[in-house]
Amino acid sequence: MSIFTKANLIRFVAGAICLLLVLNFLWTSESDGSSNTSLSKLSIRRVHKYAHIRSRNDSGSGTGRNTNMAGHKLPTAPLALSKERELHNERNSTLTTVIAIANFTSIPQDLSHAHPHPQDYANSTLNPQLHLTENCTDPDPRDGGPITPNTTLESLDIIEAELGPLLRPGGAYQPTDCIAQYHVAIVVPFRDRYAHLSVFLRNIHPFLMKQHIAYRIFIIEQTNGKPFNRAAMMNIGYLEALKLYRWDCFIFHDVDLLPLDERNLYNCPRQPRHMSVAIDTLNFKLPYRSIFGGVSAMTRQQFQAVNGFSNSFFGWGGEDDDMSNRLKHANLFISRYPINIARYKMLKHQKEKANPKRYENLQNGIGKIEMDGINSIKYEIYSIKEFPTFTWYLAELKNSEKKS
Repeated sequence: MSIFTKANLIRFVAGAICLLLVLNFLWTSESDGSSNTSLSKLSIRRVHKYAHIRSRNDSGSGTGRNTNMAGHKLPTAPLALSKERELHNERNSTLTTVIAIANFTSIPQDLSHAHPHPQDYANSTLNPQLHLTENCTDPDPRDGGPITPNTTLESLDIIEAELGPLLRPGGAYQPTDCIAQYHVAIVVPFRDRYAHLSVFLRNIHPFLMKQHIAYRIFIIEQTNGKPFNRAAMMNIGYLEALKLYRWDCFIFHDVDLLPLDERNLYNCPRQPRHMSVAIDTLNFKLPYRSIFGGVSAMTRQQFQAVNGFSNSFFGWGGEDDDMSNRLKHANLFISRYPINIARYKMLKHQKEKANPKRYENLQNGIGKIEMDGINSIKYEIYSIKEFPTFTWYLAELKNSEKKS
């Protein structure tokens, strides 16, 4: 009897297809350096070539990325992710759930290597003729005003080619002509907004560079499997950023909002600041007085005082109003720039699915402040990567969606 029967042919074709799928999976995992978990295929990796990520053998001493347009060598940034920590995350195949504790004992205390002293600037190799002894000052409001963002869609590779030479790895920057007085972590909760990300980075970096601040952009991407929890991603961004540096100020920033005025300063005042006061899609009007969504600024102490955001809001809506209530409960009030300055453009996107429990969680939120926040969040970090224009975390939230 011939072996070339119809049934055997079908079995052979099916087996060949399965073999090709297995080989493709193994090749993809090895070629992009990702972990064996399929979660990595749900991340920014699927749309980025990774051509500009520092390799393990890269000492970072190249001139291309460490010089600005004027040809001055950038100082060793206090904002760079330690290579030891990056390698540790690559080698650690057994992931441990992180239970964050809301206290200052987890914040690095020895910051002499991270927080430059004025003398360090004076002895730097920025320019043989330049000795930095003066502190940076806020930009003169007379020199700034309305701006028009560039919303042309480009790939991340093109954005990195434009901005990479001006930045330290991981999307970090500090002024080269004065000593920065504000050290700001820009925390961006993220999922599936790849087009928005490239437009955001292209606009936000030049905007921030003019403000004479030291900053770093953190993109916190949530894995699939649960509804998007924007507040929890911001909590994770806060906790992970503090493992790198004792930031003065945290700006929590939606990826689809672009500032429209250079006088809108990205630093932290004495009171929490709601920054996205006037958005074009809302006719540049403040919807209601207690709103705290879109873009907001808080100091480390303020965020600690309210135990961060609630982790209970899965899906769209509610978490910002809950934060507004937390601030009021802590005797803090919301400050704002004038409506003609705090203006933003919102990039187009589909409306998110609303959180059906947002009103219930909001009503019971005050009673849960001490037990729901940065002291109760549980998560796993699957990957940390330094791109030229941002530092990326892929995080899985372990907290469950519970009824209030």
